[in-house]
Amino acid sequence: MSGKGNSGINNRKDSPSAKQNYTALSYGNNQGTISFGQIHKQGDVTAGVMLETPDGEHQLSLDIDGERTGWTLSTSPGAFAVESGSALEEAQDAVIINAKNGNINIIATNGKIRMEANDIELIAKGDQGTKGKIVLEGSDDIILNSPKIQLNGATLVRIASPQKVEVAANAVLQMYGSIIRGVTDAVSEKDSKVGGKRIQKLENQTEG
Repeated sequence: MSGKGNSGINNRKDSPSAKQNYTALSYGNNQGTISFGQIHKQGDVTAGVMLETPDGEHQLSLDIDGERTGWTLSTSPGAFAVESGSALEEAQDAVIINAKNGNINIIATNGKIRMEANDIELIAKGDQGTKGKIVLEGSDDIILNSPKIQLNGATLVRIASPQKVEVAANAVLQMYGSIIRGVTDAVSEKDSKVGGKRIQKLENQTEG
């Protein structure tokens, strides 16, 4: 492996705010390079250690200053694969990703996100009333397909739509409640004997 020392590496010399490093070193050949103190192309962040291929798109850097202080940054023009656990048992944890503070973002800009396993558990833990929520939001459909679907809300289960709700069972439809109350918009003009107008107004409130 040949060695070459680069001092004052600065890829944006035209920028007065671009960083400079007069102790930077890099070693490599026509197939790859390892650099110490390399300044990124934008001229704003220094990598303590950087591994890269000649095109610069395939690289791993340990950044030490600027807006990415303490970052580990990996970019790949192709796939990025992680495999582990060949020596473990099924019940053991094989891949652990822990963000001690902050969010974990998994984004497929132009593709799908798939999760596949023997079992999948989504667990949200947080202060009751402020955290501990699981939110599913789709711009089109949310589709659940399974031999059995069970919903259990300790205090409330609500199904609502501003348009149409359909409930169908080709065999038996069983409904039970200590009290079952059905209300239609007919009570908007004249209330029922059991006070259905209050429910009608509540369910027809518009958000301001």
